[in-house]
Amino acid sequence: MSTQAPSSTAVRLAAETWESLFRAQVAVMRRLQAGRAFKALPIKEYDVLFTLSRCPSGQLRLNEINDHVLLSQSSLSRLVDRLEKRGLVERRIAPEDGRGVLLGLTEAGRELQKEIGREHVRDITALIAPALTEEEQRELLRLTEKLRASLPGR
Repeated sequence: MSTQAPSSTAVRLAAETWESLFRAQVAVMRRLQAGRAFKALPIKEYDVLFTLSRCPSGQLRLNEINDHVLLSQSSLSRLVDRLEKRGLVERRIAPEDGRGVLLGLTEAGRELQKEIGREHVRDITALIAPALTEEEQRELLRLTEKLRASLPGR
């Protein structure tokens, strides 16, 4: 069975779709970063707190956090050091191997994540709700989940 290369129209449409999705995400993120929610903590640091708050065990290894954030491993290590110095995360020895390190939220980190998260959701709603109907939001959610699910390693 032979597979045909995509037509130039299909290639152009894919590129335009990606660019539109990317530029929309950048524009929304810039607005959110400038909002009230991220005055106490930069969005990249909040992303680590949020990732830890969503983890069922409440603890993740650094490389597991790295799978969820858009930072290099070395940048993430420095960011986690800052969060630890602020008393928002703590390192624990992994019980199953004794050498690995698990990161978890402290009580202060959990409280700050909740506080910022509530404001962040209000900011998101203020941006998204006027622009898209509930039906359009559900469709966008369906499409972005479908796109993520199609990627290898997901």
